[in-house]
Amino acid sequence: MELIRGRHNLRPHHRGCAVTIGAFDGVHLGHQSVLTHLRQQAVSLEVPTTVVTFEPLPREYLRPLEAPPRITTLRDKWPLLAECGVDRVLCLPFNESLRQLSAREFVEEVFVSGLGVRYLAFGDDFRFGNRREGDLDYVRALADEFGYAVAPTPTMELGGDRVSSTRIRAALAEADFELAAQLLGRPFELAGRVLHGQKLGRQLDAPTANIALHRIRSPLQGVYAVRVSGGGLEEAPGVANVGVKPTIGESLEATLEVHVLEGSPDLYGERLTVRFRHKLRDEQKFPSLDALKAGIAADKANARTWLANHG
Repeated sequence: MELIRGRHNLRPHHRGCAVTIGAFDGVHLGHQSVLTHLRQQAVSLEVPTTVVTFEPLPREYLRPLEAPPRITTLRDKWPLLAECGVDRVLCLPFNESLRQLSAREFVEEVFVSGLGVRYLAFGDDFRFGNRREGDLDYVRALADEFGYAVAPTPTMELGGDRVSSTRIRAALAEADFELAAQLLGRPFELAGRVLHGQKLGRQLDAPTANIALHRIRSPLQGVYAVRVSGGGLEEAPGVANVGVKPTIGESLEATLEVHVLEGSPDLYGERLTVRFRHKLRDEQKFPSLDALKAGIAADKANARTWLANHG
């Protein structure tokens, strides 16, 4: 899969393709259905598929503190899109220049001049352009003028409700990892590289791997029983804290701290994948480091017991 970063990197050979556009946060079953549909249309037209997405996401740029937490980071989204058979991803930096484009300018500059779109799969709830004036009816109205076909993206339901990123975030907030996995088509995981932290975990008998989430907000918050892979580990039992560490001193950005329950592996610099299995408790502020140490010991014991019984 080819990643194209920004309109300025579009080349003549990128023209002539089947296109869809959106955040694709989570690359869930609904997204996968859209991409299957897009690939089928591309095969019939004998053209490649192109997904257009944004970084940051528009709501993150416009209202960063109010934007919903991401299910997947940009780094984790690429392999998921590649697994769905996407040929190219055009990642547009969402900035003031892009924000000021009218809907027609966006169609002309991105879809037509940049990509030479032949087929456009478009969500019925997606909006684009200055003042959000572009929608499915808008791109349909321009289809004859610019010579592309357009169709609404298919909607997928599970249990009578639409599969959506919003529904997955709600499931994660309730620690319903079974439902989240059903909607995603895979277990929910967070991944990242282990960074040097405050080394406080060693004093608390729980050395941790500190992973930056690269999010202002996290879809999870609390203490969890987890399985950890990477850095020589494969589904190792662990306990993880996702939050702002209120006892130590709150941070603006959520962080992920993982303690592996077996052994003392050196994980600095390694990329870990953390699969969330069960929520043990909410994040809380302890009155002292001794109280925090006792709380962590209880978390370790509870995580070990739960994982031993449930896998």
